[in-house]
Amino acid sequence: MPAPLRLIESSPDFPAEADAVVIGAGIVGSFAAYYLAKAGLKVALLEKGVVGGEQSSRNWGWCRQQNRDARELPISTKSLELWEQFSADSGEDTGFRRCGLFYVSNDEAELAGWANWGEFARTVGVSSLMLSSEEASERAAFTGQRWRGGVFSPTDGIANPALAAPAAAKALMKLGGGVHQSCAARGIETSGGAVSGVVTEKGTISTRLVIMAGGAWASSFCYQLGVRLPQAAVRQSIMAVATGNLALPDAFYSKSVSITRRGDGCHTLAISGRARVDPTSQFLRFHREFVPMFLRRWRNLSPGGLEGIRSGHEGLTRWRLDRPTPMESMRILDPKVDASAISLTRKRATALVPALESAPIVGSWAGYVDSTPDGVPVISEAPSAPGLILAAGFSGHGFGIGPGAGRLVADLATGAPPIVDPRPYSLSRFNSGQDLQVADF
Repeated sequence: MPAPLRLIESSPDFPAEADAVVIGAGIVGSFAAYYLAKAGLKVALLEKGVVGGEQSSRNWGWCRQQNRDARELPISTKSLELWEQFSADSGEDTGFRRCGLFYVSNDEAELAGWANWGEFARTVGVSSLMLSSEEASERAAFTGQRWRGGVFSPTDGIANPALAAPAAAKALMKLGGGVHQSCAARGIETSGGAVSGVVTEKGTISTRLVIMAGGAWASSFCYQLGVRLPQAAVRQSIMAVATGNLALPDAFYSKSVSITRRGDGCHTLAISGRARVDPTSQFLRFHREFVPMFLRRWRNLSPGGLEGIRSGHEGLTRWRLDRPTPMESMRILDPKVDASAISLTRKRATALVPALESAPIVGSWAGYVDSTPDGVPVISEAPSAPGLILAAGFSGHGFGIGPGAGRLVADLATGAPPIVDPRPYSLSRFNSGQDLQVADF
């Protein structure tokens, strides 16, 4: 089943031209469109399905700095500021609040890793509070267990995945931008080697600036243009239970299961990192580049099935611009839930918090998480296609850093001073010949 999602109306008129066209109305694309409009550009936001319909509404909703890779920490910190500022500026509700994130562990190595990260975090002004056994056990009294220790990140928070991308799209419309749902972008036209337009199923939009924020579809779209974007997606499943008046934290992590308040009287339950790898032609194309990451996370990855091939998001066929594309055959990626993962999640959750045994299951859903070989996103101009900016491969972190990523896209597009150093997110790092550093998260 799809995750809960606020649906919004599309703009009534389809544009013949725009200063910028954003392809993909997930969290990153919606915020990129919003910040481009704030910079004074006429923006068209295209979505083949509905705003926020794929992974942007299917994630945990965490907005964190804690345990971020050093390359992502600056944009994570800026994003927290932008989450707050967005609601104040736009009047739209994303459900964001700095509730703090709470982690517990009985693993000394894991605790040592958190402590080391905390020492680093303090050098860049990020608060990460290590908890003693007594402090962690008292804060986690709802588990009825004693813990060796934990960590609390007081300035981190959560937002509501059902609200966030639609809120950014609504804010875009208030600024005069257009939102066009059920409108797949089939390809890009060029003139003199540079972007000159976007061909959609509803017509062509003349533009000199295109943002590709298509999530799991981004790499196959880039393939049509001869732009190499190494990307592979894994299928993750989570569940929601009605928790009523149970005294549970807003955001809690343990190695066995994580718990997050959803904002509608429910909590989502998930096992961190657990996923299915569904083989696809694109996965085979890039598999050597992903070997280091998969080896590092093999305990949490299981072989999948034909879900990825059926979905069509990682194909290597060439599309014709005058015919329907795979994106029009699969408007919303709504992959099959991994029943074994849901069963294990429920089992672990009730073992951790016995009170959850009586909490009714209200839903479960799956989504495709698009990743790069090093686990760090690409937010970068495509050198071989002037006028094209990529914002993809967010590796499960896109929701939390969505506002910062969108703002960085707008800065790169307009020539404004970038909100953070964009060099760690450059596409060129995959063609440099240097060994990639796989992110820790």
